[in-house]
Amino acid sequence: MKYSVFTASTPDWTPAEAASILAAQGWDGIEWRVTDQAEATPPGFWAGNRATWPLTGLEDHLDEIREITTSNGLAFSGIGGYALVGNHSDAERMLAATAAVGATQVRITMPRVDGQNYVELFAQARADLEHIVTLAEKYGVKALVELHHETITPSASAARRLVEGLNPAAVGVIHDVGNLINEGFENHLAGFQLLGEYLAHVHIKNAQWVIDRVEIDGTHVWRHEWTTLRAGQADLAAYVRDLVAFGYDGWITLEDFSTEVPLEQRTAENLAYVRSLVESAQGV
Repeated sequence: MKYSVFTASTPDWTPAEAASILAAQGWDGIEWRVTDQAEATPPGFWAGNRATWPLTGLEDHLDEIREITTSNGLAFSGIGGYALVGNHSDAERMLAATAAVGATQVRITMPRVDGQNYVELFAQARADLEHIVTLAEKYGVKALVELHHETITPSASAARRLVEGLNPAAVGVIHDVGNLINEGFENHLAGFQLLGEYLAHVHIKNAQWVIDRVEIDGTHVWRHEWTTLRAGQADLAAYVRDLVAFGYDGWITLEDFSTEVPLEQRTAENLAYVRSLVESAQGV
């Protein structure tokens, strides 16, 4: 396995700081967050994140992205893009940028359901994805579809249906165990087997359900929240065992959105923890 960090989860660090610190801790790679975002002080995961590259003017930063990454001895596990599958212009920009920096795969986001007609959304996304695949083939990179709650692909089954029949060299799926706590859980080994050659990347984080409020009639209303790798409801040891049993030996990208532990300690401890789970599963 190879280990990287998605920089959505390192908001306090500049790109140079993120690459330097993660390299010193022993990470193999980095997955850069690329999106236009709102300003925020202090920096947060989704706004004001200092380790995020802007989509606006991205092409002017490609040399810097490549230099910061490679000069620290890190590889690109992928690019964490936010271009919608239906936005062909931005999606092509992300694919081109991925190829230009020397990365091999980039996330293309799927539409959120948001009460819309799922069948119509899915059909349009499939048509859009077919176009994106032709662009990915042109640039020699892979477009990634993430298992993500509240989108048309919350589960392995939905993602497999979306990518079925498309070129697996140009499109793949990100399996995200933390997102499946919120929506889309299926037996993990079965999910890996179902995705088969389309399983291209793995994200690991963890989440839990907590009581949001109790109504006057005693009804409990729940919400999900991100938590530390050890405290969440996903059994990460079992998840990693299933990955190993399936034969996956690619990138594992950590994206810990908890805040109980200081960031630098958090990334170091997460690497040690997940590496230990992999070694245990491999019988090392």
